[in-house]
Amino acid sequence: MLVMVANNTGVKVGYLAGKFEGKIGHLYSPGAQTGPHEFLPFGLDNGAFGHDDDWDEDGWIELLDWALLSGQRPLWCLVPDVVGDRARTLERWGVYSPIALKYGWPLAFAVQDGMMPRDVPDSASVVFVGGSTEWKWQTMTMWCKEFRRVHIGRVNTYRRLWDCHNAGAESVDGTGWMRGDQVQYRGLRAYLEESTGQRKRVVQSEMFGGIHAVRLP
Repeated sequence: MLVMVANNTGVKVGYLAGKFEGKIGHLYSPGAQTGPHEFLPFGLDNGAFGHDDDWDEDGWIELLDWALLSGQRPLWCLVPDVVGDRARTLERWGVYSPIALKYGWPLAFAVQDGMMPRDVPDSASVVFVGGSTEWKWQTMTMWCKEFRRVHIGRVNTYRRLWDCHNAGAESVDGTGWMRGDQVQYRGLRAYLEESTGQRKRVVQSEMFGGIHAVRLP
């Protein structure tokens, strides 16, 4: 499973990308274009989260143009959605997917509260599990069973990494891995070591969630 460290390309991201080849990527949002770096596969976010009514369409188009000229092909492009709103997300797909399709990349469709597999457009190559936090975790396994390529948004703990991994997700993203007291970073590193066979998985699911953090060598 690929872990996309959203909007952070610092030295620790580069270190993890080198140590765990093919396991670390990047998620770019509008206005946060740096790079891209040849050692970091990446996806394109749309910047809609938290901006339902003041979403920046021009910023999204600028991100697509930047990626087109970057010399690297993104794994997918997330078509604009409205978080938690089924009807408006489907409406936006109808408006913006033809624009994104012209760039020639796989399109990701953000599923929202109340959606079922039949709501996913035929032209979508990737299912991006968004929506409210509770709904996302309740339905994640269903999406992974129904679709070959599934990305889970807003994943920021060791326990949730393993939940997504075990469900069969292709990739996840998170913004919190390099912040604060480094508990999340140690959880990410432990997941990478364990999932690649570099270390035996001996900790339980609540470890690295902020309660039972341990120091790695």
